[in-house]
Amino acid sequence: MDDVSKQAARGAGGATVYDVARAAGVSAMTVSRVINGNSHVSEATRDKVLAAIASLRYQVNHAARAARIGTLRVGLLYSNPSAAFLSALLVGAMDQCGQNGAQLLLERCDGLSSQRKAIERLIAEGADGILVPPPLCDAEEALRQLDEIGIPTVAVATARPLTGVAAVRIDDYEGARTMTRYLLSLGHQNIAFVKGDPEHTPAQLRYQAFMDTMEEAGLAVPPQRVAQGLFTYRSGLTAARSLLAQEPRPTAIFASNDDMAAAVIAVAHGMHLQVPEDLTVCGFDDTPVATTVWPELTTIHQPIGDMARLAVDLLVDQVRSHRAGESRHAPHRLLPYTLVTRESSAGSPAPYQ
Repeated sequence: MDDVSKQAARGAGGATVYDVARAAGVSAMTVSRVINGNSHVSEATRDKVLAAIASLRYQVNHAARAARIGTLRVGLLYSNPSAAFLSALLVGAMDQCGQNGAQLLLERCDGLSSQRKAIERLIAEGADGILVPPPLCDAEEALRQLDEIGIPTVAVATARPLTGVAAVRIDDYEGARTMTRYLLSLGHQNIAFVKGDPEHTPAQLRYQAFMDTMEEAGLAVPPQRVAQGLFTYRSGLTAARSLLAQEPRPTAIFASNDDMAAAVIAVAHGMHLQVPEDLTVCGFDDTPVATTVWPELTTIHQPIGDMARLAVDLLVDQVRSHRAGESRHAPHRLLPYTLVTRESSAGSPAPYQ
């Protein structure tokens, strides 16, 4: 074993991979698989290795490992109108790339021709694998191009993951149903909805869930109670002005993301409406904007940072399996969502009209 390999085997805390292997009663290769997040390890074995790591206080020496295996480059192809969503995604991805001793490469794209060029730039920059968040995670042309190239890919926050493409997501449909039921439980019946970008599968499912839940409650949703948005703050302003100009006004507005919900609150304030006394406003995602607006926003928490971290781990696992000549796998991981109630929601101020 050369000096760099010995340094990589010895963790930052002094114990070595071989110490961990002996304590757990497994091979050093199995310890390496657990450390790298490889899915081809049984839960029982993983638990034994993790217990040994904790007992010996083993810490991965990322710098030495990077020197031994070479820098691993994770590409991120993005085109998302929500700055808050993108910010949370980038923080999670950067953090986990650091944990894996990987470098994060970013490329923005808009449109099909731009997607092709952005993918080519990432590959030219040496990307070993690519993360694809919304809306590109639903762009079959982009995913087909990546598949033809043979580069490992993970789709992040797609509502309809494709077979053969690894994915990390939440259940957007059930999340939106949960929020709609919550509004109904507060006594709201005259509920309006702001749709997200129609090219995003999460937007499609959130709207469908809202409509299905209202129908189950025996409540019709007139067309004028639904406004089209694009997941941007500006589109939320336009949608809110349309909805709040109606008579009677809705008693609650459910926006497909937090950026648009924040815009609804701003328009309501401009009309001298009190939130939530005159109007309940709810969003989706629980991005930082949810706690920077006033009043703070009731929303569905989508663990964007955790999704990005898991996506990086899955991608790194795929890259290392590819380098080792192992068969390609494309797991789909479903993370939990949470209803977070804050000051922007309250009981209906008036009966349904």
